[in-house]
Amino acid sequence: MYELRLMRRAAVFSFVLLSCGGLRALAQTAGSSAAPSSRATPLPMSAESGQSGAVSTQQTPVAGSGPATINSSIQVGGDFAGSVPGKDQSTGPLTLTLAGAVKLGLQANLGPITADNASRAARAERIEALSNLLPNIWANASETISQVSLAAYGFQFHVPASLGFSIPSVVGPFEYSSLQGSLSQTIYDGVARRNWRATQETEKASQLSAKDARELVVLAVGGSYLQTVATAARVGSQRAQVANAEAINRQAQVRKEAGTNARIDVTRSAVELQTEQQRLSTLEAELRKEKIALARLIGLPQDRELILAEPLAVQAGSLPDANQTIQVAWQRRADLKALEASVRAAEIAVSAARAEYLPSASVSGNYGVIGPNPSTTHGVFSVTGSVNVPIWQGGRVKGDILQAEATLDQRRAELANERGKVEQDVRTALIEMEAAQGQVRLAESSRDLANETLAQARDRFGAGVATTLEVVQAQQQVASAESDSISSLFSYQLAKLSLARAMGEAEESLTNQQSEGHK
Repeated sequence: MYELRLMRRAAVFSFVLLSCGGLRALAQTAGSSAAPSSRATPLPMSAESGQSGAVSTQQTPVAGSGPATINSSIQVGGDFAGSVPGKDQSTGPLTLTLAGAVKLGLQANLGPITADNASRAARAERIEALSNLLPNIWANASETISQVSLAAYGFQFHVPASLGFSIPSVVGPFEYSSLQGSLSQTIYDGVARRNWRATQETEKASQLSAKDARELVVLAVGGSYLQTVATAARVGSQRAQVANAEAINRQAQVRKEAGTNARIDVTRSAVELQTEQQRLSTLEAELRKEKIALARLIGLPQDRELILAEPLAVQAGSLPDANQTIQVAWQRRADLKALEASVRAAEIAVSAARAEYLPSASVSGNYGVIGPNPSTTHGVFSVTGSVNVPIWQGGRVKGDILQAEATLDQRRAELANERGKVEQDVRTALIEMEAAQGQVRLAESSRDLANETLAQARDRFGAGVATTLEVVQAQQQVASAESDSISSLFSYQLAKLSLARAMGEAEESLTNQQSEGHK
């Protein structure tokens, strides 16, 4: 229906033009040129997924009847899983704190590097849009030598011989020199000005996305560091379990040789020792892999030995109020601010599309010298002012407006969705912190009880009133309690880091902790 209206309008316009002798007017001015009307620069429909990767944490319930009820993990993907190695690559073991690892990650991780390059590209687009509003000045110098064949253009002269002269069919060669400076300046162009303002907001959104990339790096490196520390703690705990199993096996052999123990006790303790040794080997392999992944995140050589200096710990404290925390997150989250800037850019783009109906004005001119040779020249100049009034553009402006409005509606929807996502991130992190705090208290109590049970079982076995089965079971309880304690500490620290990320202050909070540590 809309296309039919356009066709009717085009037919009416053509009829009026013909009636007014427009064709003759157009033919007379065919040699003149008019500056084309500016068009609104279309924006991408979606402003989401500015990052070329993702970092997320997850807390899942653990099935089973043991005291452990939650298990936490961190997932790092895309550019955030890679890095650009630095030029200064020292050798030998490297002791890393959490803040030190994050600092290296912010420098070398590929995620922020990609985001910074995208921000630079957005800045280049803004500068290019601004150039349409600024004067363009250029100079030109030329030396021309020419010879023209008049016959080639169809000129044939037949002059009677009695006149005593003739007209040559070839003119030249002749030459002339020219040196000119030119200037063009837009006086008013509402579309170009709005395009430039839209690129300003786009650049701001890109800069905020780069800031958000740094927040994701803090979460990625910090979470991976804590996960590696937790695995290292499990390795240390497992080595203690191996030492206990070796002691029990030796004691069982001594009692067997003394005739106070059955052979099955020696066999059972040997099986338990081998089981604990295998668990230790598996954990050590996992620790090596996690250190390689951490080195990959922060741009260190993957074969370099890393010594993680900060153990897992819990600082007791009350949970912040959810509603107040959400308000802080809405004000601080860089990705949310980036979407707000993208919405403003889309609003300006709609205004730019509507401005295509408005006239524009420009001025251009040149001044220079021209003559037969550089020593014989004369000054020449020209100044042209023009006003371009759009009359009929075949529905192009209407299409640009519809496209810009659709982009604006989409970006507004994405902004509303992102606000909900930020609230979800905060509430989820608070719930995970609360669950991890309860898990820490339960794990500490279970570990104390398990150690007490193991001590009693070993005393009973030494006194000859218990078998190795009771000792092995008690030892397994201790190992499980130690693992649960480490998992709960890791879950709490990771949830705390996730909350800082959800509030948009992960990098700031880590910097503050580092400053307090130096005092």
